[in-house]
Amino acid sequence: MGILQDLLKDIPVPKMAKVKQHFDDSKIENIDEVLQESLHQDLITKKIKPGMEVAIAVGSRGMDRLVEITAGTVKFLKDLGAKPFIVPSMGSHGGATAEGQREVLAHLGVTEESVDAEIRSSMEVIKLGELENGLPVYIDKYASKADGIVVINRIKPHTAFRGKVESGLMKMISIGLGKQKGAEACHQLGFKYMAENVPAMAKMMMDKTPILFGVATLENAFDKVARVEVIAAEEIEAKEPELQSLAKQLLPKLFFEQIDVLVIDEIGKNISGDGMDPNITGRYPTPYAHGGPEVNKMVVLDLTPETEGNANGVGTADFTTQRLVDKMNREFTYANGLTSTVVAPTKIATTLANDKEAIQAAVKTCNILDFSKVKLVRIKNTLEIGEIEVSEALLDHIASHPQLEQSSDLFEPEFDLNGNLK
Repeated sequence: MGILQDLLKDIPVPKMAKVKQHFDDSKIENIDEVLQESLHQDLITKKIKPGMEVAIAVGSRGMDRLVEITAGTVKFLKDLGAKPFIVPSMGSHGGATAEGQREVLAHLGVTEESVDAEIRSSMEVIKLGELENGLPVYIDKYASKADGIVVINRIKPHTAFRGKVESGLMKMISIGLGKQKGAEACHQLGFKYMAENVPAMAKMMMDKTPILFGVATLENAFDKVARVEVIAAEEIEAKEPELQSLAKQLLPKLFFEQIDVLVIDEIGKNISGDGMDPNITGRYPTPYAHGGPEVNKMVVLDLTPETEGNANGVGTADFTTQRLVDKMNREFTYANGLTSTVVAPTKIATTLANDKEAIQAAVKTCNILDFSKVKLVRIKNTLEIGEIEVSEALLDHIASHPQLEQSSDLFEPEFDLNGNLK
């Protein structure tokens, strides 16, 4: 037996029970009907002239109904005689290459066939000017030549900063349309100033380019579209903060103020830009964001196949497994930190041989006297928290909480011969 195994051999893994978390699941079923109604407002239709070329900025990973919303926007513009085309708008994603960004869109289901519009992908940008603090402001070359620009994005809390606007239309304008150079510039001074720089860059871009309107969605706790808003460019600055506040109310959460050990089965870029959503875990990559439970020790066990080895976020955890580290593509992972300037999440957490040892290590170090009373929560990932598992010590809390319901008896977690959870 090795030194680590000897240290962990007497640490118990607690009995667990399945628990349902209840959230408001209201969503829009007839998305195209609601979208078209929102698009056909005088303030929007009067902006569209026959023959004008309109660039549609698309690229939000994981956005619900993205293909239908993009196709519906294309149809609306074509019906009014415009000539829409798609511009991949995702900062540095897709390896910061034109073909890579086209492939990211394809992964999201957005192809020329699915949305009935040409895709023009390039990493070339035009410099529009500089902010007072010296930061340069860029825009995609193809979008810069268009007669009009439309942006599509969901509005939600950011994972690394707090401000009146976080992730949404203004971020899609400043960072998405700014491509790799714009994303790099916006991150240059760090997340401490992001709440100022994102809207400042977006305002300059709206002043200097023909941005027509934005299509914004708000998603419920199950990541389904609960609301669609079409906002004219001149109203984005005033209206987006209100929608940001509403998005925070719709956000799913873990209904615990304090957790000794949080176990997360998988992380990945398809789950969150940070691998796992800090708004759920309470663990943020920077000191400029806050909220969520107080977690003493956090364990991540594996990567999703879709993340293709990008393990951004693993450094936010305390413990991980050799299985995850073996799947890690360091170039993809480190590129994240080099662009965002936040490198703590790309470090490799303390690595144990398997799931059981990683969980035992977290229990051993979570600063409680009686390990049998550990408050442990296990989730599949931060997107799927409708059903979770909790340890016996949390069952009294479950019984008294109106949005939590125990859905199984206590059971012993099962591990295979390699020490990984079955």
